[in-house]
Amino acid sequence: MTNPENSAPNGAIVAVSGTDTGGAVQDLAGMYAGRTWYSSPVDHDYWYKYVGVGDDRMSIRRSQMHGYLRGDVAVEGEVVVQWIDAGRARVDVGRDEVRMEPGVPTLFPIERRFEMEYENWDQRLVHLDRDLVLDVAREQYIVDGTLAFDRSTPPSTTAVHDWRGSVAGAVRALRTEGQQSLAWHEAQRDVVRSLFGLYRLQAEVQPEGYGERRNTRVRKAVEFLHEHAGEPLTVSDIAQAADLSVRALQESFQRTLDRTPMNYLREVRLRQVHADLVAAEPGTASVAEIASRWGFSHMGRFSGEYLRRFGEYPRRTLRQ
Repeated sequence: MTNPENSAPNGAIVAVSGTDTGGAVQDLAGMYAGRTWYSSPVDHDYWYKYVGVGDDRMSIRRSQMHGYLRGDVAVEGEVVVQWIDAGRARVDVGRDEVRMEPGVPTLFPIERRFEMEYENWDQRLVHLDRDLVLDVAREQYIVDGTLAFDRSTPPSTTAVHDWRGSVAGAVRALRTEGQQSLAWHEAQRDVVRSLFGLYRLQAEVQPEGYGERRNTRVRKAVEFLHEHAGEPLTVSDIAQAADLSVRALQESFQRTLDRTPMNYLREVRLRQVHADLVAAEPGTASVAEIASRWGFSHMGRFSGEYLRRFGEYPRRTLRQ
């Protein structure tokens, strides 16, 4: 077993390896907040290797093991995409289970604990900082600080090709230009853009003209709504924050976003409730508590709106 901090070769940010199961659990579980990990040999030749290069905004990693590993994973503050080149792997075992196929990228569930199982694998992973993903998302989406992807639709062949190309380009930029280079930072953003091609981000696409100067005050109102969505707001509060009259605010929202400010606020709150329900540990919170936190007081009406928006009742999201 090696020390992740003191033995990283060739500029790697982490590098561990070994030949015993206890060392594998100790070395690897800490990287993924694992709590109930188990590893065992599949024959007399047991070994593992894990190495990663990059920085705290994006890292590209390779994980290998001749052996068996299972356990729970929780990734916080990051978006992680993985694929296997060899071996057997299952992710989100017992829930939205994905049996991984060689070469097909799979997105880790976002900000919730899940089960995984691997055997005799050669795995690649890309870790992306959450703030980097949100920053790039703002180029084409109206984001509210939450991250959710549609993992139900497998990525297309073209999207996988673009993803692999962007990751390969990032590795070249890192090796030739270094961590401080503009090429490396631009390559990071290209990888995030290709991520949006793999899995659809569940956020509103910016309408045409949203970024133009004439919509500056609408954008200011939208930013205010996102920052204060958990507070009791009136349309007058929103108009004042955007330096508009109530009538001008209503007209601007209708023209630009095709809805009223209060309808937009309700959608933001629903997304925030959904994100909190997904992230909540079972038994630590209730639907009523989380809904109330985001301004919903009538549980029957809220449950109906939630069902129409997400296709399931909030208690089911929390229970899963």
